[in-house]
Amino acid sequence: MDKLGDMDLFVRVVKNGGLAVAGREVGLSPASMSARMNALEARYNTRLLNRSTRHVSLTETGQQFYEACLNILADMSEVESQILGSQECLTGSLRITAPSDMGQQHIMPVLSKFVKDNPEITPHLHLTDGIVNITEEGFDCAIRYGDLPDSSLVARKLASNHRVLCASPKYLKRKGIPKTPQELTNHDCLTMTRGTEPLSNWHFQTNNRLESIAIKAARSSNDGAVVRQWALEGAGIALKSYLEVAEDIKAKRLNIVLEEFMPDFNKGKSTKDKSTSAGLHIIYPSRQYLPKRVKAFINVLLAHFDSLKV
Repeated sequence: MDKLGDMDLFVRVVKNGGLAVAGREVGLSPASMSARMNALEARYNTRLLNRSTRHVSLTETGQQFYEACLNILADMSEVESQILGSQECLTGSLRITAPSDMGQQHIMPVLSKFVKDNPEITPHLHLTDGIVNITEEGFDCAIRYGDLPDSSLVARKLASNHRVLCASPKYLKRKGIPKTPQELTNHDCLTMTRGTEPLSNWHFQTNNRLESIAIKAARSSNDGAVVRQWALEGAGIALKSYLEVAEDIKAKRLNIVLEEFMPDFNKGKSTKDKSTSAGLHIIYPSRQYLPKRVKAFINVLLAHFDSLKV
């Protein structure tokens, strides 16, 4: 009875979304994969997967088993690396997800140096401004702005942050500098989208209260790096995390506007739109034995953001 082997196969099936693709990874036919999954469910006398001809999905019990498998396999990989190699040698895959602009400017260069220093690490960096379920998708950690609603995960703060409205000097010379949030209706605003819907409610602090203003998007994108590039090109005013535009502001490629009206969500204020929360965190699954490679990368990231003067 190869319990670890069955766990590995089960995780592969879930990550690949089907028996056939997972089977090709390990050289097993669909019939053999089906037999192994049937035997696994029979062992525990419960259904773990909902299967169709084209797709598999997890049952509630299957989700619990999948999360347990990820933890057990990661712990086993860590133990093996310690037994087979030096304690100083970090090995294995490192799967990270991060916001696009933050990922390109900060996470990618840090990860590149980390892999150069630890050549036995195989990195995978997934950049998206959407929210990824790191447990279901098999990521070791995620870089995220804002609050953490899922208590089954651990969050460590990487850096304080705040939101700013910014535009290029060229744009502000052409269109003028807004003096109040209401004047944004006369400006070209660059917005992020969630799915296909622009995040067009921007929040301001006026007269000691939080006010939401509906913005008409001149351009919108689901990629924060694109929004920043548009702002640099002079296309309009963008709402960005300061960490992502700090160097542009220092170099005067972008100027901050309406700074006195921007709320500080780091001081405990919040709105229904959690996208306005600002602090940068690294998120990872809660487990007793965090893989050594993940722990080492977290420490490198903490040192990187601690060194920034923003």
